[in-house]
Amino acid sequence: MTTSDRVLVYGAAGHTGRFVVDELVRRGLAPVLAGRSADRLDAMPPRHSGFDRRVVHLDDAAQLLCAVSGSGVVINCAGPFLDTALPLAGAAVEAGAHYLDVTAEQPAVQALYRELDAAARAAGVAAVPAMAFFGGLADLLLTAALQGESSADEVEVAVGLDRWWPTAGTRITGDRNTATRLVIRDGVLTPVAARAPTRPWPYPAPLGTQSVVELPFSEVITIHQHLQVGDLRSYLNTAPLDDLHDGTTPPPPATDERGRSAQRFVVDVVVRRGSDTRSTTAVGRDIYAITAPIVVEGAVRLLDGRHHGAGARAPGAAFDAPDVLDALEAGANGFEVRRDRHLTGSPLRA
Repeated sequence: MTTSDRVLVYGAAGHTGRFVVDELVRRGLAPVLAGRSADRLDAMPPRHSGFDRRVVHLDDAAQLLCAVSGSGVVINCAGPFLDTALPLAGAAVEAGAHYLDVTAEQPAVQALYRELDAAARAAGVAAVPAMAFFGGLADLLLTAALQGESSADEVEVAVGLDRWWPTAGTRITGDRNTATRLVIRDGVLTPVAARAPTRPWPYPAPLGTQSVVELPFSEVITIHQHLQVGDLRSYLNTAPLDDLHDGTTPPPPATDERGRSAQRFVVDVVVRRGSDTRSTTAVGRDIYAITAPIVVEGAVRLLDGRHHGAGARAPGAAFDAPDVLDALEAGANGFEVRRDRHLTGSPLRA
């Protein structure tokens, strides 16, 4: 395993990738900017002009291995991850580098766990998919809420957005990712119903009660990888789906000096163990921007040894979840975790 502190960011010229590059710089690291297009890398902001750049095509295994060699961590921000995750993660593991990505795609996470766990263990590195808003954040919130326990009878995850300005990458991934989504029923990964159920969900401020639909993302796969959950349902409020499905909805408009949009989010995780039900909630701004401190926090911990061993791991298995959430609250402007809200009127099975 390499001891390099170099972090290669694949997809650095993309919307999320630029946030990740800026966050690495804020944390005192000098990223290597990589991607498929020389023109897009050349068009990155002037503040990124001094960093090493590498044009890498994932169908050229030798070039890919050469590009990632010498890195301590590889961060993959380039979807669709069904196409990019395994080639890039495989090259990282072969080169002795840790791997992180920001996928919301369930099949990409399943493939990485299935194909790379043994190789990563043998290489002494960690491969952690979905270390992002979708996937990793809910995994970390649930892991922290369990307070050291590894099982729950029921879990519900409700993601709420006040609006959705999708990136071009989000639209491309949505077209590519046609696999049936999975939930957990009786401890087993199970396809979600053909007509996904809707219901009201009592989000805390700033959203309030809204209609939600069962729409699981990569958190189902990461949670199933390291926790024993009887039933897991994962929801998204229906209002922002209209934005996503409208082809005229623009990409996220920058409204502050960091380039963040004005979008607000809530992630509510409700867990029941026996008669005890509690909810842990994260609130913040801009689902793409918040992914940067989440994945970079993972990269920093992989580099400095604050992680739980080698192999293909879920975020909550790879890292100390409460400590990661504390670090995000301290470092990510506007991000807040509301912990251990014991409920008298639980939304479970409402």
